[in-house]
Amino acid sequence: MLKKFNAKAVFAGFLVFFSVLGPGIITGSVDNDAGGITTYSVAGAIYGYDILWTLIPSLIVLIVIQEMNARMGIVTGKGLADLIRENAGVKVTFFIFVCLVIADIGNTTTEFAGVAGSMLALGVSKYIAVPGAAIAVWLLVVKGSYKSAEKIFLVFSFFLLSYIVSALLGKPDWGEIGRAMIHPRQEFDFDYIVMVIGIVGTTIAPWMQFYMQSSVIEKGLTLEKYKYTVADVVVGAFITVIVAFFIIVACASTLHVNGVKIDEAKDAAIALKPLAGDAAYIIFAAGLFVASIFSAAILPIATAFYVCEAFGFEAGIDKKWKDAPQFYWLFTIIVIVSVAIILLPKAPLIQITIWSQVVNGVLLPVVLISMLIIINKRDVMGAHVNGKLGNIIGWATAVVLLGMNAVFLGMSVLGG
Repeated sequence: MLKKFNAKAVFAGFLVFFSVLGPGIITGSVDNDAGGITTYSVAGAIYGYDILWTLIPSLIVLIVIQEMNARMGIVTGKGLADLIRENAGVKVTFFIFVCLVIADIGNTTTEFAGVAGSMLALGVSKYIAVPGAAIAVWLLVVKGSYKSAEKIFLVFSFFLLSYIVSALLGKPDWGEIGRAMIHPRQEFDFDYIVMVIGIVGTTIAPWMQFYMQSSVIEKGLTLEKYKYTVADVVVGAFITVIVAFFIIVACASTLHVNGVKIDEAKDAAIALKPLAGDAAYIIFAAGLFVASIFSAAILPIATAFYVCEAFGFEAGIDKKWKDAPQFYWLFTIIVIVSVAIILLPKAPLIQITIWSQVVNGVLLPVVLISMLIIINKRDVMGAHVNGKLGNIIGWATAVVLLGMNAVFLGMSVLGG
C-alpha cells in the first residue's frame, strides 16, 4: 500500500538539504576553474567530441571519492591532512604536502592567468585586473566569515552553468555527440595520454579532497544530516561534469570543426566570436572570469588549510588573524607569489596551466590511496568503513591512474 504523501515532511527535508548545501557543490564547481576551462577548451578544439567519453568515468569516480571525503570528515571530525599525518607519519606527510603545495601554487597562478586572460579578451589590462582581483579575494577571505564566503561561492557555482548557453549558440551536432559518447575514437600517443591525464586531473584534483573534508568540518555537519550531504555531493559532481561537457562541446562544435587551434581559454573565447557570435564570446569570457576569481579564493584557502592542519596549526576562515596567523600568512603568500608570476612580462602561462593539471593527475593516486587505506580502518571509521562497491571503484581508479602515469612517464623518457 502506498504511503500518504507528507508535504510537510518533504518541505522539512528540503530545508535541511539547503542548510547542508555548500561543501559538495562548491568543491565540485571550483574544479571548473581557469585550468579546467583551459584544459577542456584545448581538448575540445583538438579532439572534438571524441574526448567527451572521459567525463563519464570521471563523474562516477568524483561522486565516490567526494562521498568518502564527506563521510571521513563527519565521522572523525578531522581533516584529511590530519588523518594522513596520524596514519602515515610526519615524513610521508611532509613529502606529499611539499608536492601538493608546489602544484597548488601553479594552480593558483593559473587562476590569476584566467583572470588576466578573460579581462584581456574584454579589453582590460592584466596589470589592472589581476591586482584588483587579488585584493578582492584577500579581503573576502581575511575579512569575511565562512557563511558569507559560502554564499558568494554558491552564487559563483551556479553562474558557471552559463557555459550551457555558450555551447548551444555553437549549434552542436547532437547525433555526433551521442556517437562519440558511446563509441569514441581513441588514440594512443603522448599528447593524447597527457590530455586524458589532464582532464582527469582537473575533474578530480588532489586539493579537492582536502577542501571538501575541511569544509564539512567547518560547517559542523553530523551523521544525522549525512544523506543530505551525499545529495550535496551528487549535485556538485553533476554540475562539475555538466559544465565540463558543455565547455568541450562549445569548442568542439566551433573550433574543432573549423580547424581552429588554441593554446588557452582566452583564445577560445576570442575564436568563438566570429564562429558563434558576440553572445557566445561574452558568455565564455565572463564565465572564465567568474571561475578564475572563484578558484583563486578557494585554492589558497584549501592549501593553507591542509598544510596548517597537517602540522598542527590553527586554520579556518572563521578564525581571526591573531588566532590562526600561519593559516592567513600562508594564504597571503600563495596569492602574492601567484600574482607576481602572472605580472612577469614573459611568464610561460600556457605551460603552467597545462602542466599544473598534469601534476594534479600524477598526485591524485597518491592522495587517493592514502584515503582508501584510512577509510578502511575500523579504529578510525568504526562501522562507517568503505563498502565493497566504494573500494572496487576507488582501488580501480587508483590502479588505472597509476598505469596512465607509468605510460606518461615512459613516453616522456622515450621522448614521446
